[in-house]
Amino acid sequence: MQGKVEIAGVNTAKLKVLKNEETMELLRRCKSGDSSAREQLIEGNLRLVLSVIQRFNGRGESVDDLFQVGCIGLMKAIDNFDISQPVRFSTYGVPMIIGEIRRYLRDNSAIRISRSMRDTAYRVLQARERMISENQREPTVEQLSQALDIPREEIVFAMDAIMEPVSLYEPVYSDSGDTVCVMDQISDGKNTDEKWAERIALKDAMKFLDERERHILSLRFFDGKTQMEVSTEVGISQAQVSRLEKGAINTIRKHL
Repeated sequence: MQGKVEIAGVNTAKLKVLKNEETMELLRRCKSGDSSAREQLIEGNLRLVLSVIQRFNGRGESVDDLFQVGCIGLMKAIDNFDISQPVRFSTYGVPMIIGEIRRYLRDNSAIRISRSMRDTAYRVLQARERMISENQREPTVEQLSQALDIPREEIVFAMDAIMEPVSLYEPVYSDSGDTVCVMDQISDGKNTDEKWAERIALKDAMKFLDERERHILSLRFFDGKTQMEVSTEVGISQAQVSRLEKGAINTIRKHL
């Protein structure tokens, strides 16, 4: 079939699309224990899973794996959705699917996080999902902190630690072929014009030092050695190192 694309054995060209009224009716039947309604809900929202996994393209993960993990998130959304709330199912389902995929990526990440930090993050995620299910909205950090009796700072650190890495070349915006990547939005505070000018001026000022003074400054500020270590290496007393170091710094300041 033309346009046929199979993901995890599912022909995406034949996926059903449910209207909101149909979805709500199936959800009501599902809540009353109708297993066939649950199956229809899953089949009718697989396109929602497809739309979500497109956000995770370029991460080197198997599309089949992401699709299956997204389906788990979809089933959790169906089971936890509160039909009494005036919220569209897709509004509730998308964050649940995204959360399930992120959890999968996090657990399979090459970056290792301490067990205590990971446990804190999992507690926060569980509390977050429970509060979303109960209130149909995203809880704030303060609400999570009160619910778990965990300091706000620990929650922020734990959640930051489990965030999956983002490629510097990941596109964040594209218009008429001009793609803006993450790297384009990161400023370089180290290699600015002012820093280059300072380095040039420092290099010129150091020309006024003799070889021993330059060697001492290099050992002290580039190699990070103490004055005692420098005195041992150069073969002079610590007092002489201190005097030469101060004299060299004053010379540099004078010519900057």
